[in-house]
Amino acid sequence: MKAEFKWAWDHYVDRAWGKDEINPVSGTAQSFFIEGHDLGLSLVEALDTLWIMELDDEFRQGVDWVKSSLDFDIDGYSQVFETNIRLVGGLLSAHLACGDPVLLGKARDLADRLLKAFDASPHGLPYRYVNLRTGAVRDPETNLAEIGTYATEFGVLGQLTGDGRYYAAARRAMKHALDRRSDIGLMAANIHAETGEFISRNASIDVYADSFYEYLWDSWELFGDAEMKGWAEECLAAMVAHQGRRYDGRLWFPMVDYETGAVTGTSQTVLGGYLAGLLGQAGFKAEGDDFLASYEAMQARYTIIPESIDVTTGTARGKRTGLRPEFADACLNLWLGDRDERYRALTAIHYRNMKATSKAAWGYTSLADITTRPMTHGDNCPGYWWSEQMKYYFLMFAEPKRVDLDRMVLSTEANVLRGFVGNRGSSPSAVRR
Repeated sequence: MKAEFKWAWDHYVDRAWGKDEINPVSGTAQSFFIEGHDLGLSLVEALDTLWIMELDDEFRQGVDWVKSSLDFDIDGYSQVFETNIRLVGGLLSAHLACGDPVLLGKARDLADRLLKAFDASPHGLPYRYVNLRTGAVRDPETNLAEIGTYATEFGVLGQLTGDGRYYAAARRAMKHALDRRSDIGLMAANIHAETGEFISRNASIDVYADSFYEYLWDSWELFGDAEMKGWAEECLAAMVAHQGRRYDGRLWFPMVDYETGAVTGTSQTVLGGYLAGLLGQAGFKAEGDDFLASYEAMQARYTIIPESIDVTTGTARGKRTGLRPEFADACLNLWLGDRDERYRALTAIHYRNMKATSKAAWGYTSLADITTRPMTHGDNCPGYWWSEQMKYYFLMFAEPKRVDLDRMVLSTEANVLRGFVGNRGSSPSAVRR
């Protein structure tokens, strides 16, 4: 795994250095946040993975680029949610790894620009996009994931700087949505930053909502926020009671009406795999294992888990997929709970299948068609590949020396926000609110 990661990194350095994402089939690159303004997305996402893998020369090379070349003073709109989990989180984890204060300063500068998207809303719900230079905002029609995936990064930033504004802003946005749960404990996935009201009736565990629920639990693990823990347990219990459905014996969590629990859609995306691990973390182990088994069946049937699945038939709803890490994420969280070897066995299959199907000339690529043999390549390596699945694999199999697995807390983007061994970054135990 380390050798594969370094092989891909060397190609990124050679063909896409400082660019957001490499296209591994053509050997070209593309922007992710703002067209024509690359922010080194893959580089920043890779930093703490490089550190954990003890690829120190490569880590220092990346840090040097961040210090000399990464500048957020751009007159362009960036997606607030993605910018936070990928760049703020990546810079924070790299800082926690090596203690370099410049990395912390870059993370704070970027978070301050993102805070303007929260401040513009009368309810503290961030708009979807903010202009990084001017603070202008747009797109108030948003969703749970995009208003509720800040607490871990903003909370750690608050710890490191002594500034309670960050966690307070993240927590306020989450509480606003939580206060609008229905009588059966569910929330609609879509919400309006200006009116503060839900703008759909669909409760979702994956698209538009997934990381909101992760950050409730992570806020308990990172900061000891007992109220967040209670909310996590209540939300997960409501999902189990009112969203869980069995089709041909398999447990799925399709979209339902947030007030009645009636099923409103019969698809489940690969993104939903995270929930199996979260259920296990929060005390719903049996349901977590059952849900993981549904994705395990998809892996056995298709080799690569489809991007979207018809839960009534267990069949793929499309042919494309994007190097998705959620199954490995769930296996890691379940394995950390009891060290059961079967989770490692499933993850090993996930890794081998990725290696067999998705390796291109200059890195690992998304797939255009998982039904052909061999599978047809797309031409993009998503930034999250550098932070997520390759880290999950390494943590499970390599006995890493630089991370304490029993203390480790990962963000939704798999940035290490607690658990480095011998790091020079400091991390007080309580968040200032």
